[in-house]
Amino acid sequence: MRAYDIIKKKRDGLSLSQEDLKTFFNAYLKGDIPDYQVSAFLMAVFLKGMTAEETVYLTDIMLHSGDVLDLSQIPGPKVDKHSTGGVGDKVSLILAPLMASAGVIVPMMSGRGLGHTGGTLDKLESIPGFRVNLRIDEFKDVLSKVGCAMIGQTDEIAPLDRRLYSLRDVTATVEAIPLIASSIMSKKLAEGLDGLVLDVKVGSGAFMKTMDNARMLARAMVNIGNSMGVKTVAIITDMNEPLGMAVGNSLEVREAIDALKGKGPEDLMEVTLYLGAWMLKVAGMEAEIETGKGRLTELINNGSALSKFRELIIAQKGNPQVIDARYLPYSCLRGDILSRGEGYIHSINAAVVGLCSMLLGAGRERIDSIIDPAAGILLKKKVGDFVKKGDLLAYFYAVDEDKIKEAEDMFLEGISLGETAPDKRKLILDVFEDTRD
Repeated sequence: MRAYDIIKKKRDGLSLSQEDLKTFFNAYLKGDIPDYQVSAFLMAVFLKGMTAEETVYLTDIMLHSGDVLDLSQIPGPKVDKHSTGGVGDKVSLILAPLMASAGVIVPMMSGRGLGHTGGTLDKLESIPGFRVNLRIDEFKDVLSKVGCAMIGQTDEIAPLDRRLYSLRDVTATVEAIPLIASSIMSKKLAEGLDGLVLDVKVGSGAFMKTMDNARMLARAMVNIGNSMGVKTVAIITDMNEPLGMAVGNSLEVREAIDALKGKGPEDLMEVTLYLGAWMLKVAGMEAEIETGKGRLTELINNGSALSKFRELIIAQKGNPQVIDARYLPYSCLRGDILSRGEGYIHSINAAVVGLCSMLLGAGRERIDSIIDPAAGILLKKKVGDFVKKGDLLAYFYAVDEDKIKEAEDMFLEGISLGETAPDKRKLILDVFEDTRD
């Protein structure tokens, strides 16, 4: 079948076979199909969607366009966690060593931040000396010795996904849920996993703004994973307010270390322990979520999780003295952000906070932007707190006073106050297991 016929078939809302998709994308990878025809195909998918089977076929093609890790020589269940992105989301920094201390092997390949969301690699690189660009043999060596490793995705992992994403980015098709699902899952499944727990975030600070879209994405990814032999669970969590108190790279590392010491903010610990308990369940190490949460809490309380993070930092050539809150970058300027009104905080717009953090230097407007590892925001109040005029809301860290002032105005516009206390925010909103049951 010609490329034209495949595009027309999808344009007309018809289903494509596995062979149709293989023919199309193999020809594209060989250079026999031009970008403009693939762009037309992507727009057809955006407008007409894909069946669950088509999405699995596409993911499989993307996965096998590159290398798939073989971790069979490393004993133990291999389970990863992936977040669809949020503000203040430092859960991976806590979960990787925590789960490794429980006996789960965590081969974590992560990305960088862009726009209002932060990236795990940027946070790790605020640890002096920490290497995120390990060779695959080095990655496996750290996994074997420590039980977890955290690196960037290599060029050999799902190269078709990288090419498709560059086209989606300029053809207004980024938001197509089948394409989001196949993009995420092709990279995650390349890690050689036995299980995967997905944190699908929803709300102002997430890419999924509505529960309907979050559920569609969760179902699609869970179906892909389980159809391809990897036990996959998706949890939808709230991202209308930043997670924890810190937003910014070294600030979030510091908060993650506090969490591993048992001193993390309540919302951060709730999400982390819940996701971790599901990782234990997926690994076959715990049958009940509450029992799993208790087990992980004990590993934090007895120092095992923090000790494992120290091992990870040393194995990836970072300075372990950051554990004692030293040697992390500090900003030379601090702005005190004060409330201009009185009342209960009803909302702290996570997207606005993320954009403020980016403006201060903690994030990227473009993929090639340089970030300041010390820049960011430390919240001093959360939704539900009562504030008076002049009360401290947050500290802003940057190297430019003008940026602090500009970000302050934006930040205050993202906070709403009310006369009565708001209802307590629910963090865990839904869970999706194998959709084929």
